[in-house]
Amino acid sequence: MNRADNPALKRRLVELLTERSVRRGQFTLASGRESDLYIDARLTTLHAEGASIIASLVLDRLKPEVVGIGGPVTGADPIVGAVVGASWGRGRPIHGFMVRKEPKGHGLMQWLEGRGNLPNAAPVCVVEDTVTTGGSLLRAIERVQEAGLQVVQVVCVVDRQEGGAERIAAGGYRLEALVTRAELG
Repeated sequence: MNRADNPALKRRLVELLTERSVRRGQFTLASGRESDLYIDARLTTLHAEGASIIASLVLDRLKPEVVGIGGPVTGADPIVGAVVGASWGRGRPIHGFMVRKEPKGHGLMQWLEGRGNLPNAAPVCVVEDTVTTGGSLLRAIERVQEAGLQVVQVVCVVDRQEGGAERIAAGGYRLEALVTRAELG
């Protein structure tokens, strides 16, 4: 059985997210929307056990052709670091990259950091911690494609189920969520 389908591993991730990352109340999200649920997934992605579980689940579901992983700073950074580190130990080196919010203001003035570790047209997975509307993830995918990489997979830790998956699908990609809002109760 693929560990990505392992109910015990996923259940533990849901427990960690619920304990560490989920807050109830009234919040304004990065998308500008109001919500009664706030998910600060970084409290789980930056937690030792959480990072290990997420890296395992992501590695287990990566398409065989994927050689790189990255996503928008800051949400994707801990996921990328965990996956890159764990990949070496599994004998399947996956190289990481980060997509800046704006191009670097000096030097090479690039949108992507770590791009030099991947060949042109390399098949990559774009990741994010939490997806609401999908806007920041789609912008990151666009930057990755513009940088000469081929996005073949898109994965998030939590899909808030507020239209992001549909918007990403309209952009030509399928969002794979480790956990959905419905699973967080």
